[in-house]
Amino acid sequence: MKHDLILRVLAKLLIPVIVLFALYVQFHGDYGPGGGFQAGVIFSVAFIFYALVFGLDSAERVIPAGVLRVLASLGVLIYAGVGVITLFKGGNFLDYDVLSQNPVAGQHLGILVIELGVGITVSAVMLIIFFTFAGRGRD
Repeated sequence: MKHDLILRVLAKLLIPVIVLFALYVQFHGDYGPGGGFQAGVIFSVAFIFYALVFGLDSAERVIPAGVLRVLASLGVLIYAGVGVITLFKGGNFLDYDVLSQNPVAGQHLGILVIELGVGITVSAVMLIIFFTFAGRGRD
């Protein structure tokens, strides 16, 4: 792989900004456009950009495939776990009102946690797909 100094310096400057924007979209999603899916895609773009600039092997050392599988599962468990907690608290599945004494606060908490689970899963699955396709033909 050709080592382009300017591209590497720009990547080191842009990747933290991309991750920060993903966090903004993640935690601002209940007030405006955005949420877990969009934030997960943006977050995975930062790692895909890293892999394109610094190489696939370097990116796989930063975030190994085993970690991605665990994260994909963890996001689904967070999503389902919120639903199970609402059942145990006497509500319907994903009925966020029971998560707090104040129904509005319960709705807010439930949406934030659900969207976090979605963001983690989407990001991990996007990276799994990228690493799978980008790694074809390697030994």
